[in-house]
Amino acid sequence: MSFYPLLVTRFLFGAGEAGAFPNASIVVARWFPSHRGAMLCGTMLAAAQIGGAASPLLVVPIQVHFGWRMSFFVFGAIGIVWAGAWYVWYRDTPPGSPERPQARSHHSFPWHAALHSPSTLALLVTAACYVYVFNFFQTWFHTFLVRGRGFGEGSLWLSAFPYVVAACANLAGGAASDWLVQKLGRKNGRRSVGATALGIAGIFTLAAMLTRGPILTMLYLAVVYGAITFQQSGVFGVCLDIGRARTGAMVGLMNTAGQIGGFVGSVAYGHLVEYFGNYDAPFLPMAALLFLGALLWLKVDASKELMAHHRS
Repeated sequence: MSFYPLLVTRFLFGAGEAGAFPNASIVVARWFPSHRGAMLCGTMLAAAQIGGAASPLLVVPIQVHFGWRMSFFVFGAIGIVWAGAWYVWYRDTPPGSPERPQARSHHSFPWHAALHSPSTLALLVTAACYVYVFNFFQTWFHTFLVRGRGFGEGSLWLSAFPYVVAACANLAGGAASDWLVQKLGRKNGRRSVGATALGIAGIFTLAAMLTRGPILTMLYLAVVYGAITFQQSGVFGVCLDIGRARTGAMVGLMNTAGQIGGFVGSVAYGHLVEYFGNYDAPFLPMAALLFLGALLWLKVDASKELMAHHRS
């Protein structure tokens, strides 16, 4: 396959994948009580982390024995089978239960209210900030370990550790966010987890930059990734809190803002390394954005439903 057909295929894959988290969030909103939203979104996010960590264990043997194209056929077939099973099995509303207020809505998304809400805008910029750093672990992490800290192929298996931490952090962060909401209310409960976690991530990003030891660097970066994913469940919880009937659109809007930050980060990291000739240079803007995200969390008010703001 030549470059441009591969580029188009990858674009279409991303476009199809884009609906996964918004629709999964709608499922959470329809089937489960709102006070468990962040924990259940954390479960969903943790499953995605586990899938990402496990995929090389499945892809590499297939490619070794049958060639790289076969992995696309295998996973494509699995996706088609699962999509069919999901279509037959899943129901929009829990059977035997009255439809929840947030279950259905035939109104358009209140763009004017969303784009004029300080809370929503703060959440969107926060998402862009943390996904800028999140995507480092998706795109540049292994390169940094090899070229920035001298990891060899034999020790790269250790690079799975941050992803294990991240999966656990998604679960723990969702549970903590929901628990604090019950203790402190939606506003302070969601804020406290988000601001604290991103602040810790920023501190350990600087620590990783200043540390030369490979194993200690790995541990610090595991804390960074874990702290980011710890608050990530709360981000989805806020989308459920303020989006309600428009949870899917709210998650989609948040994801769009996050992916813009992630795209900028993926491109910027390589340019910063090339310009400064140092694999540690990109950690300064990463830390700065994490600290900015922590401050912006203090502007997020999950107690104010978007439509309530719209009606007022």
